[in-house]
Amino acid sequence: MLMRLRMKQTFSRIAPALVLASFCAPMAALAAPEPAAAPAPIIKLPLQPVVGGEYRSCTAKTASGLGYTVLRDATGPRPGKTDFVLIGYIGYLPGTGAVFDQNQGTPLSLDSVIPGFAEGLQLMARGSVYRLCVPAALGYGAKGAGDAIPANSDLVFQIELIDSKTAAEVAAMRKAQEAAEAAPQAAAPQPSAH
Repeated sequence: MLMRLRMKQTFSRIAPALVLASFCAPMAALAAPEPAAAPAPIIKLPLQPVVGGEYRSCTAKTASGLGYTVLRDATGPRPGKTDFVLIGYIGYLPGTGAVFDQNQGTPLSLDSVIPGFAEGLQLMARGSVYRLCVPAALGYGAKGAGDAIPANSDLVFQIELIDSKTAAEVAAMRKAQEAAEAAPQAAAPQPSAH
């Protein structure tokens, strides 16, 4: 009986340690996973899809060599060379179809973009969608543009001209906005000095 009592006492002291050890062993395995043989590749964001071959060519050319295809015609006004436009676009390389840029609702000034892009936008009426095939000479030329656009690359853009404004219209809009922002400040009661 003395032996049973000693075994019971020993078990009482060992049991919590066994329970703790059995619980911690799987947790330790989770906390320290074995290192992988090689790291998994990380997908670059934003995702850069590939555009199919049927979308990489144009049906007409301007005198400068800019290619274009009218995908949806419109009858709205056409922007001038110093106008501001609001566009949706996707830009990709014609050889591979690799997309290098895309955006929706992008405002920009025509005098701040590559020559082929500006020339193509001036062909478009508000509300139209065009595909532009920009030769390297009207694009980024020998310098390229980072890793996405190699030197001397031709480019393709699908562009929707959402809206356009002249420089004078934009200046008037800015002035009106500044006046509207200043009006509440002028109308606010000023603290009195006592």
